[in-house]
Amino acid sequence: MSNQSKERYEESELYKIRHSCAHIMAQAVMEMFPGQARIAIGPPIESGFYYDFDLPRQLTLDDFETIEKRMRQIISAKHPFARKEVSADEARAQFKDQPYKIELIDGLDKGGTDEYGNPISEKPVISFYTHDTFTDLCRGPHVEHTGKINPSAFKLMSIAGAYWRGDAERPQLQRVYGTAWKTADELKEYLWKLEEAKKRDHRKLGKDLGLFYLSDDVGPGLPLFTPKGEMLRYLMEKYVRDTQTKYGYQHVWTGHLVKEDLYRKSGHYDNYKDSMFPPMEDEGVTFRLKPMNCPSHMTLFKEMGLHSYKELPLRFAEFATLYRYEKTGELNGLTRVRALTQDDCHIFCAPDQIEQEFTLCLNLIREVLARYKFTDYNVRLSLRGSEGKYVADDEKWEKATAALKAALDANGVDYEAVEGEAAFYGPKADFLARDVIGREWQLSTIQVDFIQPARLGCEYIGEDGQPHTPVLLHRAVTGSTERFLGVLIEHFAGAFPVWLSPVQAMVIPIADRHVGYAHRVVQQLKDSGFRVEVDTRSERMQAKIRDAQMQKIPYMLVCGDKEAEAGAVAVRLRSGEDLKAKPLAEVMSMMSTAVERGD
Repeated sequence: MSNQSKERYEESELYKIRHSCAHIMAQAVMEMFPGQARIAIGPPIESGFYYDFDLPRQLTLDDFETIEKRMRQIISAKHPFARKEVSADEARAQFKDQPYKIELIDGLDKGGTDEYGNPISEKPVISFYTHDTFTDLCRGPHVEHTGKINPSAFKLMSIAGAYWRGDAERPQLQRVYGTAWKTADELKEYLWKLEEAKKRDHRKLGKDLGLFYLSDDVGPGLPLFTPKGEMLRYLMEKYVRDTQTKYGYQHVWTGHLVKEDLYRKSGHYDNYKDSMFPPMEDEGVTFRLKPMNCPSHMTLFKEMGLHSYKELPLRFAEFATLYRYEKTGELNGLTRVRALTQDDCHIFCAPDQIEQEFTLCLNLIREVLARYKFTDYNVRLSLRGSEGKYVADDEKWEKATAALKAALDANGVDYEAVEGEAAFYGPKADFLARDVIGREWQLSTIQVDFIQPARLGCEYIGEDGQPHTPVLLHRAVTGSTERFLGVLIEHFAGAFPVWLSPVQAMVIPIADRHVGYAHRVVQQLKDSGFRVEVDTRSERMQAKIRDAQMQKIPYMLVCGDKEAEAGAVAVRLRSGEDLKAKPLAEVMSMMSTAVERGD
């Protein structure tokens, strides 16, 4: 959630509902353990709320019914939420038996951080919110009274362990998660999306479909791709490569290892050293596994000799495997890995070419996302924040930001400006696409960089005969092959479009005497460029069809006596639809049409 989106959420009625639900849940839990429960914090979060407890026994999911029943009783009583500002001493007296609250109060009294550990510039006002018999240390906001919460629109979801203040050296608390909405229908839709997301989990589907595996023998975050998985990678990368070539991009290759000094010059070392794998030493020279491409592409630009303005724009694209030392706890299937193949591109251009190059990037991104059935997406303009991680060059930042805004406006792109999300060297436009169940994924990006080319000595000779520093546009369409594949598995629930399916058709002979004809069908399909397999197992035909459907194969082509005599196949779709027997030539035409349409 962006900073602006977060601010809007915190001002919304839904935020108040969830915050109030957290307090009501805390009251219900405390009443289960009178005089024994110790409470910590209970904020709203993006999809609900939670509260942290220190209790005399472990809660179980069986307790949820009791807690929810009591919460509904509290809601029905319509208890007002009353706010009261107090001194630190009054707060300590109120919570004298609550050590976690006392620690929070002491922190607020000293200033510097709020109750959630966020830095603050001024000493905050200490306030309570009370409803019924429950009082909490809280800034609010809350609903007017408990009756404003729909008793049919909340649900307790799960229990997890959480260290106090996120510190593994501190006590481990029980965190109870819940969700709350305005209406029962909204809750129902949210729960449906959760269940649908479980069914679509790319880690499960990837294994079920035999696409990739993660092995402890190889290491965390280093996926192994099967022949089917590698075919998917190849098809994805080939499509983007071919599309980029059509748009005037040239593909390069810059290897896996780079001298650490290059990243010191570019500024990446200071900003990304914690994400780099440990250094490797060779005869006094320090090397790093390559975590990003841009310094290598700028070096290649420089090594190719002095460029003329007539050569610009020069567009370098590369499908390079990069290595980033992600923390083990942050790794997640294919969507967060340590070895990632990025569809990276760097465009060297003159300042007056930024808008036209942005337009070209935009058209390319739109074409590729549409091919993958992503048509609902938003654009986030990520700007420099106040933190010290950004290169200190106000003039270049202003030029880059103005150029990117102008390019977005010229193309009629609606965007949300968000501070603090820019790259350390420049602003960027990020494309956040929604999948079929409404989840948002950050996929494509276009970044404007006035800073790095000068640091690495990139120059071209302008019309005036003088050397100039090019502007660099950083661009990725799918981001990384691994992450995008994980997103696609979930977007399509493993039922990829025909053009992208690693196996487009399974040929199924009914009996052993039909195997010969089945192989002839396979050969004809392969000769026409289709990806086909044949199932010669001694299973029943219906079992073979069912297995092919479970593998999400688009077409099942059944061969029996009648089909062999007529030069036909009986067509079944993975949806279960039976198209009956058709001449093989007609089936190939049908499949070709589906591929061309992107079905």
